[in-house]
Amino acid sequence: MSTVTTTPAAVRPQGPAPTSALRNSITMLRRNLLHARRYPAMTISLVSMPIAMLLLFNYVFGGTMSAGIGDASSGQYIDYLVPGILLMAVGSGVLPTTVGVCTDMTEGIVARFRTMPINGSSVLTGRAVGAVVQTLLSIVLVVGVAFLVGFRSSAEPIEWVAAAGLLTLMCSALTWLAVALGQLVKAPEAASSVALPFSFLLPFLSSAFVPLDSMPDWLRHFAEWQPYTAFIETLRGLLLGGEIGKFGPLAVGWGVAITLLGFLWSRSLFRRDATR
Repeated sequence: MSTVTTTPAAVRPQGPAPTSALRNSITMLRRNLLHARRYPAMTISLVSMPIAMLLLFNYVFGGTMSAGIGDASSGQYIDYLVPGILLMAVGSGVLPTTVGVCTDMTEGIVARFRTMPINGSSVLTGRAVGAVVQTLLSIVLVVGVAFLVGFRSSAEPIEWVAAAGLLTLMCSALTWLAVALGQLVKAPEAASSVALPFSFLLPFLSSAFVPLDSMPDWLRHFAEWQPYTAFIETLRGLLLGGEIGKFGPLAVGWGVAITLLGFLWSRSLFRRDATR
């Protein structure tokens, strides 16, 4: 006659107690914000680059660029310039996010987090939300500098709210893409190279600095349909009272698509690394 041996409840191995995903995400967000405060170099570069580009194009190239786009007054070029600079500020957030995620993955802190009773996705969520907060704060500073150097907007309060929502959507999209790229590469040096097209190259291949009509045909077709142009033209229409046309739906479509792609890709890479 066989007997069944049972383990007393008091000595049965217990798994980690489940914790709230939201609570874990807030903890990771706090960690990333504290890390940014203690090591401000990346945050400073996040703000300084778009401000430097704003001052450079306004004061050095402003007169020539205004004449080239049919506006003889260099003071008006700042109004054309600012929406593109704001999107460049959003793109600048890709670099520190990609490098930060890559550093966490390669230095072992994420492996340590995986041994703890926390929700795995909160590591990514905390990083992404922290990066969005930092980028939005940098945008506020860029807007302040833009007003100081002569930018004027005809937007109503509801248009400012729409512009803020658009910038937040773009921040979320590029941040989740940066989180995925940071997991994909294996060294921080490579991470900075991977992020370069999003933080520097694509803004120059858009309508940020000159109108689409001034570009050669082959470049104009690319610039017209790439995400940065859609966001810039929509933002320009909201802030300056111009026409948005097809660029509004394009901007929202690009933002939602890139956010979903980045989020799903990030989660897939994180789970793949956990099984290795």
